[in-house]
Amino acid sequence: MKYMNTFSQTQQCLLKAFAGESQARNKYFIFAKMARKEGLEWIARVFEETADNERTHAEELFEMIKGTVSVPNITLDIHEYSKNTVENLKMAAAGEKYEWTTMYPDFEKIA
Repeated sequence: MKYMNTFSQTQQCLLKAFAGESQARNKYFIFAKMARKEGLEWIARVFEETADNERTHAEELFEMIKGTVSVPNITLDIHEYSKNTVENLKMAAAGEKYEWTTMYPDFEKIA
């Protein structure tokens, strides 16, 4: 096991990404449940498939960071969600767009 007193910026980015992917997975399962309650089965299945993709992303990130034992000082954004599927779809699309247009390109510059 590798012991670290501090995390590099790259490691902090990996931890933020892991937390974000993990939160997204749970959020999308909640959105699926709401869509199903609204009778939107197809959209519920899309949210569930997306949640499974986020789980895979989180697992891959976990493999990159496991074995470290220090917790860095990082700030995570935890977003609330809406009570209707249309707003949840908009929120999900905006979150995914932010990841690939801003967050991950910024992380790449640090790495």
